[in-house]
Amino acid sequence: MKSFDRAALTAQLTDGARALSVSLSEAQCDKLIDYLALMLKWNAVYNLTAVRDPSQMVVQHLLDSLAAVTAFDGARFVLDVGAGGGLPGIVLAIWAEEAQPELRLTMIDTVHKKTAFLTQVKAELDLHNVSVQTGRVEQWQAPQMFDVITSRAFAELNDFVTWSQHLLDERGRFIALKGVAPGEEAGRLAEGWRVSEILQLHVPTLNAERHLVFIEREAA
Repeated sequence: MKSFDRAALTAQLTDGARALSVSLSEAQCDKLIDYLALMLKWNAVYNLTAVRDPSQMVVQHLLDSLAAVTAFDGARFVLDVGAGGGLPGIVLAIWAEEAQPELRLTMIDTVHKKTAFLTQVKAELDLHNVSVQTGRVEQWQAPQMFDVITSRAFAELNDFVTWSQHLLDERGRFIALKGVAPGEEAGRLAEGWRVSEILQLHVPTLNAERHLVFIEREAA
């Protein structure tokens, strides 16, 4: 594994965020790099990510998630399903602390070691806008409905929607972070749901396709 050069990683993150037109304060950059350091530390035992190079983690984890944050403008209650190591959830929470302080983010995963990591990140980074749940989303009953439910590399779109639709506010929508545009997947959505938009993302220095898929209820 390459060394953790904090100054170089911070510069890389700052340049990438600027290219994405995402405004980050010095405190937000510090928290994002702290999050990366925690992920590297826990990864040795918990296998949170296959990416081991800190510089690549900035691109494939931090900038990849930051590319999507503006899609959550105006959201109040957000659920990240299959949250894993906290992508996009933790990145979204750090961004929202200053950019959208009313946003409250819940992350759910079935794997206890992953939610243990997320709980540790929440504590060490002092993220008051985050809550963590362990369990299956299809069985979970939340204290409130969510206006946005998101996931990154979690499941096929139809499964994602079917398993978590009971938690979505009547006027809410799903935002799925995908690699290639999901043409056939989008066509397999259950009756009553439609893809309202597919937005291509451009992540600085990432040579791979990235898309946001927006899913809403069909009009009655």
